[in-house]
Amino acid sequence: MTRARMLRLLVVGAGGHGRSVAEAVLAGGTYEVAGFVDDAAPGIVQVGGYPVLGTTDDVSAYRAQAEVAIVAMGNNVLREALCNKLLAAGFELATVVHPRAIVSPSAVVGPGSAIMAGAVLGSESRLGLGVIVNCGAVVDHDAQVLDYGHLGVNASMSGGSVLGRSAWMQAGSALSYGVKVGVGVVLQAGMAMSAS
Repeated sequence: MTRARMLRLLVVGAGGHGRSVAEAVLAGGTYEVAGFVDDAAPGIVQVGGYPVLGTTDDVSAYRAQAEVAIVAMGNNVLREALCNKLLAAGFELATVVHPRAIVSPSAVVGPGSAIMAGAVLGSESRLGLGVIVNCGAVVDHDAQVLDYGHLGVNASMSGGSVLGRSAWMQAGSALSYGVKVGVGVVLQAGMAMSAS
């Protein structure tokens, strides 16, 4: 019996988050890393043993190298723009879940999302498109992260809370039960929001 070939993954962004996403892919064995795309090319040609294929100017040029792609950049607005560019070029958005993350079977994770090591997604939690749940972050039961939301390291969402579209919880920030955060809001590191 022949084993099916893994889909080849293009990682858009060769910085710290991009390298972390690539390592999560390798740890999980879900995709084959085809290489990176980064606007610092041609100044960088290789990251972690994988080629930097070029810049984001024309992502359709990389369709021969990869079937799926993920935007591994923390900037929410840029991540959304690049996801749209990849979709227009015919890429499928990959979802990367580190094998050391805990994901409830009832959680829903949107395409293009990255769930990093030690992250927890609780029962009935919902993530939209292109979401980042970084190392040690928690999205508790019934919480929602709307499209392109971003939880930094050890950020914590209590049950029923909502992180708005393109909002960013910096490291160690927290939402109490049922708190709703608006579009594009940035919670500073260590900040906590309680229901009023």
